[in-house]
Amino acid sequence: MRNLEIINPSTSEIITNLEADSDARIEKALETARAAFDKGRWPGFSLHQRKEILLKISKGILENAAELAKLESMNTGKPIKETTFMDIPSSAKAFEQAALNLENYLKQDDLEVENAKSSLVRQAQGVVLLIIPWNYPLLIASWKLASALAAGNTVVIKPSSLTPLTALELIKIIDDSGVPEGTVNLVVGSGAFVGEKLCADKRVDMISFTGSNEVGKEIFKYASSNVKKLVMELGGKSASIILNDADMELAINGSLCSIFLNQGQMCTAMSRIFVEENIYDIFMDAFVDKVKRLKLGNSLDHETQMGPLISEAQRKKVHAFVEKARKEGAELICGGNIPKTEELKDGYFFEPTVFSEVDRKAGIFQQEIFGPVVCINKFSGQDEAVSLANDSDFGLAACVFSNDINKARELAANINAGTVWINTYGMFYSELPYGGFKQSGFGKELGKEGMLEYTKLKNIFTDDTKEAKPIINYWYGL
Repeated sequence: MRNLEIINPSTSEIITNLEADSDARIEKALETARAAFDKGRWPGFSLHQRKEILLKISKGILENAAELAKLESMNTGKPIKETTFMDIPSSAKAFEQAALNLENYLKQDDLEVENAKSSLVRQAQGVVLLIIPWNYPLLIASWKLASALAAGNTVVIKPSSLTPLTALELIKIIDDSGVPEGTVNLVVGSGAFVGEKLCADKRVDMISFTGSNEVGKEIFKYASSNVKKLVMELGGKSASIILNDADMELAINGSLCSIFLNQGQMCTAMSRIFVEENIYDIFMDAFVDKVKRLKLGNSLDHETQMGPLISEAQRKKVHAFVEKARKEGAELICGGNIPKTEELKDGYFFEPTVFSEVDRKAGIFQQEIFGPVVCINKFSGQDEAVSLANDSDFGLAACVFSNDINKARELAANINAGTVWINTYGMFYSELPYGGFKQSGFGKELGKEGMLEYTKLKNIFTDDTKEAKPIINYWYGL
């Protein structure tokens, strides 16, 4: 079994070593999850019982908030301010909202059709495989687990081999909450080794995956050996549109957040910003001035605004994109280098990087970089803005900044993306669905729609009339 070195990307030091799970351990997890669904207690719990346990999980996360925030920052490199005020509370909120809404979302619908009755019943999918990315390890695990458990499923959860630490702590919290043994099973190992074995197994009824488009396509191949439900969030190349009547300070700060939060390692990162031409120069000057003043530093420093990238491999990938763009003639406005200062030299840091007026066909315009690199282009008129925004294989998210809300809504209606924020960025609510279009995948997380993804809808049809049954009688020729 391979030893996994869990690294602190701020310092490149080893936090701990974990033993990757063996074939036997993976087999055991699958067997346990299957038995727990087919013969175990959790699927038979009442909706109220599930509600009470999910609330305990939410409370457990908050009671361990400081420890979880520190661990998440050390393992991912994201600033401690982000984990403290965003990741951890939002993780707890996911379980709380699932608990408070599950009885309403999952209730049976009884319909009358002519002289018959139909009961529409929501049932659990069965064994659900949850594959978690490294950029939001605890938060996305919480999104998926809250809905999967609320619906009555049993779970095999596979965190990234780079960032498994908060998932391990979350399992302890879940175990302490009263979830029956065998309901949630965690597997640790590389995606290539563990992923194929889990995804292709017929004991798995559903896969919920968040990650890259390339890995998502591999999962399609694995899952094709037997039919199962898939929910896929596969990344993005999101666009922000700034109209000339926008609140300039809001648009600038929102744009900074939209690309440099979590070092740009977000599927929803607004890596393409389009600014109406008559305010373009003003916006660029102010935006670049603030970019140059962003504080890079250790993730545990409360003054840090941008931490390191997740790994040396990811930094090399980002750097390669930047170098290719420069060779292709894109105008580099600022950044683009690996910082060499004493305090940053041991971590996987990369400067926040701005390119201007990038050709639509360029790699940095079309491909997901997953790093702190943004293209800023000007546009003239709403039609060109929409054309630029939609010129992508992805369709995950977008932003519109304008003081004319009607105009902003009109633009939003024409942008081919699953979420469009107006005059804000990154506002995820556990009550509202999230998911993309096109190559960004399909299915939803969060909200009623997200919870129902983890269910199957059964129609129980009853004809209680004593009248002749037309179809049956017709078939028999009576």
